[in-house]
Amino acid sequence: MTSEPTSSTISRKDYIFSITVIGLLFFIFGFVTWLNSILIVFLRTACELNDFQAYFVATAFYISYFVMALPMTPVLKKTGFKNGMSVGLWIMAAGCLFFIPAAMTRTFGLFLTGLFIMGTGLTLLQTASNPYITIIGPRESAAKRISIMGIANKFAGAIAPIILASIILKDADELEIQLAQATDAVTRAGILNEMASRVIVPYIVMAAVLLLLGLAIKLVHMPEVDTEAEDEFVGEEGVRPSIWKYPHLILGVITLFFYVGVEVIAGDTIIRYGQSLGINMESAKYYTSLTMTGMIIGYLLGIIFIPKYISQSNALKICGLLGIVFSLGAIFTPAHIKFVMPFIDITTFKPLQLVIPVTVLFVALLGLANSLVWPAIWPLALAGLGKYTKIASAMLIMAIAGGAIIPLVYGKLAVTFNTQTAYWICVPSYLIIAYYAFIGHKIGLKS
Repeated sequence: MTSEPTSSTISRKDYIFSITVIGLLFFIFGFVTWLNSILIVFLRTACELNDFQAYFVATAFYISYFVMALPMTPVLKKTGFKNGMSVGLWIMAAGCLFFIPAAMTRTFGLFLTGLFIMGTGLTLLQTASNPYITIIGPRESAAKRISIMGIANKFAGAIAPIILASIILKDADELEIQLAQATDAVTRAGILNEMASRVIVPYIVMAAVLLLLGLAIKLVHMPEVDTEAEDEFVGEEGVRPSIWKYPHLILGVITLFFYVGVEVIAGDTIIRYGQSLGINMESAKYYTSLTMTGMIIGYLLGIIFIPKYISQSNALKICGLLGIVFSLGAIFTPAHIKFVMPFIDITTFKPLQLVIPVTVLFVALLGLANSLVWPAIWPLALAGLGKYTKIASAMLIMAIAGGAIIPLVYGKLAVTFNTQTAYWICVPSYLIIAYYAFIGHKIGLKS
């Protein structure tokens, strides 16, 4: 019986190939995940929801990480990393197919069910891919590798909302006018039914792509890594008797919960925020892409500077402080201050004038603040865990449930007060991130 290879025994060819495959998966993660920013706006109209109800789109998607992360752990142990990725893709495909009956009946609950199933597939994928990319190479450069994955993820996130919006939100502003002018329930229902049907073809296509990709990954060769052999650190008292004896991990889980919450807010609320300020959909549909662009810029900086010029913890410090500054900018900048930027529509290649309120720009800049939080937290939280790496990974994945809870709080605040005031929820979240960066990640670890 031979042991599984560790990062030090994997050939360069296998290393590069594995990085490429995981990069493709992170592209898929980003494409599927950041469609939610459009779905929130789309379903708010198609299913006749208010802002608070619409953010259940994020709740249904991200709560699956909390509910399913631990059940997925024994699945991953049985299948291994590679086969687990294939299964995750097939589960996501099944979730996409739920959009067919959901659209045909305009049933919000079925949309949420499909999103939950897609989130379940992503849970398995993330539980496999994040520790895999962390430990397949040297720990000190883990944030750099995750940053590369982040570029793939956020590039997909930048283009996905635009592509989907061009299909399902075509002539959205005119549809809103037609709905407002509809004099009877039958006419209104007809408009909404036609609108809802627009999601069917895109999600059938996504289901087919996910099925084929899952099959492809199952057939290719990717080395498994032995997580239990990856970390020789055991502390002065040896291996700790319980994973709960690693406070830096527990604090990392809490921090990741709040981080994912503000990451989702920055990407998924920004289009609706623009709409609430009177910006038409022709401009607003690009706002999520601005957030993703900020994240891509941050990832590129991470690749350049980590670990040669800046440590993972220092990068996290900068991100936490920037998040506080940009959140306050979004809250206090008067909504009427705007600027116009020349732009090219990537779906039609026609020039347009992109109208951007400065307060919206601050929300987009949260993408820059968020960029290196995820890449930094994972290696910091997994440091010294050895045989606990897989279960710790599942706990970190469970923390993605922050994307289910924090945006919902935002939605409630938006309904109770207004969409701008609601961004106050971001400030304590970034304070927690800053605390982990300065103090929390060192608690319980021997220097």
